[in-house]
Amino acid sequence: MVGGNESSVTDFILVGLFPEFQHSTVLNSVIIFIYTLAFLGNILLIVLIWGDSRLHTPMYILLSQLSIIDLTLTSTIVPKMASNFFTGERTISWIGCGMQSFFFLMLGMSECLILTLMAYDRYVAACNPLRYPIIMSPRICMHMVFGCWIGGSISSFIHTVYPMHFPICGSREIHHFFCEVPVLIKLSCEDTSVYQLVVVVTSIVLLVVPFSLITVSYTLIFLTVFRMNSVKGRKKTLATCSSHLTVVSLFFGPNIFIYMTFTSSHSAEHDQALSVFSNILTPLLNPLIYSLRNKEVVAALRKLMGKCGVSW
Repeated sequence: MVGGNESSVTDFILVGLFPEFQHSTVLNSVIIFIYTLAFLGNILLIVLIWGDSRLHTPMYILLSQLSIIDLTLTSTIVPKMASNFFTGERTISWIGCGMQSFFFLMLGMSECLILTLMAYDRYVAACNPLRYPIIMSPRICMHMVFGCWIGGSISSFIHTVYPMHFPICGSREIHHFFCEVPVLIKLSCEDTSVYQLVVVVTSIVLLVVPFSLITVSYTLIFLTVFRMNSVKGRKKTLATCSSHLTVVSLFFGPNIFIYMTFTSSHSAEHDQALSVFSNILTPLLNPLIYSLRNKEVVAALRKLMGKCGVSW
């Protein structure tokens, strides 16, 4: 009995996605449908990249890592949200909340770094093609990827453990559909202004700096592309870069707004809407953006369908 009472005291209550929305069942069903499509789309992209030797290049290695992050990120959020809604059990344990926050931050921070590496890869390919095989060899690329995961894990661990130990004196209701640092800090009865400043500084390092580097990389790429004599090469480079820029905008835009402006300047509804867009809808769009506008991926898909006996 003591263990049960202690557990109930330390549990959090997830209010859910737009709890006052009249058609919540329809909304949650649509989210689950989007999640399923995103999961299958990213799995397919990973299978295509790993299964076709022509795609075993740094650009596609990084793209496969992006797909792994996307399908894991959505799986960290949506199943728990759906389970809470359809069972009516809205609680999440203190440990469960900490684990969800850790994996969400780790994957999000790793994605920032992976997207930056993808921009660097395209910069080297367009602006320094002769040295590309040396600078972006598969071995060096995998070391960079490993560094992204390690960096995201360490930063996430710090930003999970520290805020989880803030004292909570009042309601343990989280006005969100998953555990996230900004909404957790709102529950604390302790002055968190210093930690909020730390979060803003971290956001500058992991959001603003990578976004700035990506912007500089593509500025240099476009300047190089417009000096190309080959029209075919110019179109191919622009198609690849425009796909990546679309993904970058979809990811960095909402997250910079959430973490740089922090908790006091926008409502829980705004945070939820941006989270749905950035963390559920974007992972669905990524495979579509990269596959439909990429001839190599389309060719790999045709090859796979041919093996399965399906006509294009």
